Order: sequence, then structure tokens, then C-alpha cells
Amino acid sequence: MYRFIETKGTDGAPLFFTFHGTGGRPEQLHGLAETLVPGAHVISPAGDVSENGAARFFRRTAEGVYDMDDLHARADNMRNFITDKVARIQPAAVFGIGYSNGANILAAVHLNGPRQFDSIALMHPLIPWTPAENDAVKDTKVLITAGRRDPICPATMTQKLADWLTVSGAQVNLHWHEGGHELADSEVVALQSQFAPASGAR
Repeated sequence: MYRFIETKGTDGAPLFFTFHGTGGRPEQLHGLAETLVPGAHVISPAGDVSENGAARFFRRTAEGVYDMDDLHARADNMRNFITDKVARIQPAAVFGIGYSNGANILAAVHLNGPRQFDSIALMHPLIPWTPAENDAVKDTKVLITAGRRDPICPATMTQKLADWLTVSGAQVNLHWHEGGHELADSEVVALQSQFAPASGAR
């Protein structure tokens, strides 16, 4: 089971899951999630794969080349982790925020499994596979943020993901900035809009 940090919110408040990037820590996005919806529950797991000492959520064999068997297995593990925490907390809504490798594990859970999230933010995702058709993503709110000059996550692949989600019936907001793989201030503004207090209430 994952090591994680947790902020206990108020009864009936939304629950955020946050997923850090390669080499990051659970704290990377945890505090940000706390500010988006005051009183929300926040759970941030640590990646359980080490790549030369850098924490990740699944293995890869090269930059942008994923060990797909490992990704599927670890997405299943993460799905079980999320299910357990949601059952314990019983939140008003379930939100997810992931950056880079964290966005990729969040996407794998959301795209390939039964519906667990009402609204997610994928910050600089790289999804080098075509997801299978999945009705569970219909009507979910998906924010994708990306840099037009990102050397790790090509803009064409980001657009392809956004197009697939749109065709699948998700409510997609694609936010670009002119930089690379770094997080820009404008992405925080987009997150604030995505997770406004009324967003995704069940």
C-alpha cells in the first residue's frame, strides 16, 4: 500500500487526490490542493517505483517509453487505494490533480477504469497510447495544462489526448502556456477555475 500524507477536511467536503511528478514528493501538490477548496480533504500518495532514486508511479524503459504491463498493474493498485479512501471519507465529490508522471498515473486510472473522479487536472501529461473506449469518462470535467514548447510532452500528443476525451464525452478545458515542462502561474489560475467550490458536486 502507498505511503501518503493526508489533510482531514470537513464532513461532506470534496476529496482531492494529488500525484507528484518524477522525483517529487507527496507534498509537491498537496498544499496547492488545500487552497483550491477550503475545508477539502486531501490525500497525496508517494510514488512506489524508484528510478535511480527518483520516485515514480510506474516503470518506464526510456523517456516516453512506458512499461505498459507495469503501468496497468500499478494503475489497478492505485484504483484500489482510491476506492478504499473514498469509502472511508465519503466525500461530496472526488477530484484529482497530477503533474507529469503523476498526471500519467491519474490519466491511466481515469481513462481505463470505472469512474472514480468527478473532475481531474492533468498537468503536462504524456499518454503515448490510444485509450480504449470507456463510457466512464463521459461528463467528467478534465483540465489539461501544457507548455507549447514542452520537450518532454509534445504538443501534438497533448492535443490528441484532449481530442480523444472530447469525443468520449468529457468536458475538456485545454490550457496552454508558451513555456516548456515547468508549471506556470496561469496553470494555477486554471486550477482555481476547474475546482471552484460548486464544481463536481455529487
